[in-house]
Amino acid sequence: MTTSGSALDKSKPNMPLSGLSNDGYSKDDVATATCYCGAVQLEFPSEAPGLLDTFVCNCFDCYKITASMFASNFIVDDHYLKHNRGKENLTSFRQNHTIARLNSTTGERYHMTNCFCKTCGTLMYRVPEAFRGQSILRIGTVDDFSLMEKKLKPKREQFVNSRIGWLKGVEGAKKSERLDEDTLASAGGVGVQ
Repeated sequence: MTTSGSALDKSKPNMPLSGLSNDGYSKDDVATATCYCGAVQLEFPSEAPGLLDTFVCNCFDCYKITASMFASNFIVDDHYLKHNRGKENLTSFRQNHTIARLNSTTGERYHMTNCFCKTCGTLMYRVPEAFRGQSILRIGTVDDFSLMEKKLKPKREQFVNSRIGWLKGVEGAKKSERLDEDTLASAGGVGVQ
């Protein structure tokens, strides 16, 4: 743990006290994400091929679901996602009212399932029906804060037209006003209107 005023070596894992659990880890190709109370812990890939994309979303749905002004996300292939503990402690909420992506066959909006810790309410991940086999995790749940600066730094920022005025956006990220159609097929980027 670092103290204020000390230099942080961003090349090494940085696991500050953040929440009630202290058993997270970070290795070369995998790391953990834990809810605030520690009941739910995931192991996720921190490199390709399991790590598919990183992005910030400024859509109105992400405003509400995060109780913030944006969501910082990363997408993983579900084959590489492991529940270390607490899968039974997750509850879910599924809806399609605000999801922008339409099913080309039915014309209906795809569903998004949000998976929360039952104990503390932390949103651990979202499961997009439009991109089966992929989950959208929240960068803020990652135990090793140094990954936020390196491997999980957002490459894209979507719905920039609804970004709150006092935020400047992610430096160096590809910007789009809607879903980034260039990366949808390969990375499974999702969002809402």
